[in-house]
Amino acid sequence: MKIVATSVLAFASTTAAFSAPIMMTFAVEKNKDAPNEQTTAPSPGAKAWEKAGPSQAIPFAKAPGTLDGSMIGDVGFDPLGFSTSPVGPWFMGADGRNGVEGNLNWYREAELIHGRIAQIAVIGFIAPGLFGTLPGNEWTGINAYSYTNPLEAFSRAPPLALLQIFLFMSFLEIKRINIIKEVGENYVPGDLGIGQGEGDRWNPLNLNYSPEEYEEKQLQEIKHCRLAMLGIFGLWAQAQASGVSVVEQLFN
Repeated sequence: MKIVATSVLAFASTTAAFSAPIMMTFAVEKNKDAPNEQTTAPSPGAKAWEKAGPSQAIPFAKAPGTLDGSMIGDVGFDPLGFSTSPVGPWFMGADGRNGVEGNLNWYREAELIHGRIAQIAVIGFIAPGLFGTLPGNEWTGINAYSYTNPLEAFSRAPPLALLQIFLFMSFLEIKRINIIKEVGENYVPGDLGIGQGEGDRWNPLNLNYSPEEYEEKQLQEIKHCRLAMLGIFGLWAQAQASGVSVVEQLFN
């Protein structure tokens, strides 16, 4: 009896051992012609690097296909590949902030705005040492604005003065956002309705460049913005290391 039971178990085990591969083979055969659901389209970044070309800014490197030279100031400088990721205005909802593949307008907007702020900041770092500071009073303190090192000046400024600056900056930012929303798809990066152009604009200097001259001015602005962003970092680092103003370092 034991021999019979053992034989039955052995036969069952052998059958089970051969049944699994047969079932697996059947499953594979059944799904052989089914579409591969895991196959995905190439990412925007992969597409951009597939079309990469020589970089004018870095001769030994490649520039992604998104930098095709069509934008003013485009010299193929994007070693980290930021331009390969579509991005749009954060206040335009999910569809808007995801951007459009190959559209770099929001990157250009960010470059111009940060560059303009950096240019003002460079002036703010240098001007107090050259032309003096604002006067204080009994309420703020006689020497509240007498510090020519910008880092020290910021740390010693009255809280209400800093609040005033913050509120003014917020007003300008909200106004910029409203302009972008109002103009919509026709918005030109950095165009806040100041200077020459079509429509109702503020042009106190009556600027009226030819198309060629205007394009040259746009290129000049981009270059100044990039230089200022590098310059303000250098000014900040030097002021942090020395503890005195830039002008004081130059003339002493």
